[in-house]
Amino acid sequence: MPGIPEEAKMLRGLWGGFQSARVLLTANNFGVFDHLKSARKAEDIAALLRTDRRATEILLDALTGLGLLKKTAGRYRNAAMASRFLVKGSPLYQGDIMRHADILWKNWSGLDKVLKTGEPYHAAHDQGSFIKGMHNLASLKARNVIRAINMKGVKRALDLGGGPGTYAIEMAKHGVSVTLYDRPETIEIARAIVEQSGLRHVGFAEGDFLSDDIGFGYDLVFISQVLHACSEDECFLVIEKARNALRPGGRVVIQEFFITDDRTRPSQSALFSVNMLVNTTAGRCYARREIRSWLSAAGFRKMKDKILDDAVLISGEKALS
Repeated sequence: MPGIPEEAKMLRGLWGGFQSARVLLTANNFGVFDHLKSARKAEDIAALLRTDRRATEILLDALTGLGLLKKTAGRYRNAAMASRFLVKGSPLYQGDIMRHADILWKNWSGLDKVLKTGEPYHAAHDQGSFIKGMHNLASLKARNVIRAINMKGVKRALDLGGGPGTYAIEMAKHGVSVTLYDRPETIEIARAIVEQSGLRHVGFAEGDFLSDDIGFGYDLVFISQVLHACSEDECFLVIEKARNALRPGGRVVIQEFFITDDRTRPSQSALFSVNMLVNTTAGRCYARREIRSWLSAAGFRKMKDKILDDAVLISGEKALS
């Protein structure tokens, strides 16, 4: 007899994907991985977490099935992936972004309503986990991104909407004097992250880049993962303000998630547009063609773009006169 059709298996993977996500998010919320650097029994973990023993054992078995834990003779310990990314204090820790994903879970649960109204659904928000989560993600690629930008000749840079300061830190490693511009509540978190890095040459400016002055005389304005939260008109406004903040011959570099011109692929980017639908009034992923058209309309020349992992870097140069 024929087996289950492959398309049906794929469909089940789509509608059932929430199960593995929920197990991982809950484990992260409880700090499970911090307690499994060495092997422990389920009852020991339950006692540490003050959770139900049966529920804890079932969760640990599921995490083992997902490849995040190893189970030997009734004892559990972290697999290599969990040790690298899910234990607090590890250099590539991703727990903050997963706490933000747990917030998004609550907001995405309102997607039915969003589809009818077109308005965002804000059931929950945690600025701290969001900004620290951005640091988790940027830490995975900041070195490669800044290397791809090429900091040669850059003395002063503006990290516009720079969030946790991960890219500002990386630019400062190249001897660049960087100003990180963001809202006061974000700057507070960024100061702590920059201070922990031990790097100097990173300054801070507080404000709303859509309505406030952002300074001038910069060799480089870096705009990373900002435009997708804005409307098209706001995107053009940000690009115009970046032009005005640059010295003649200076560059703007925009980093955004790569999406095809028809805005359907890769699926991760198309889904991220849904995230912006749920969480913003007018944001979505923007294709290279759209961003380049705004740069051109703002007077930038010598435009270039480069795909880097899941993102695209698009640059333009301000005219000398």
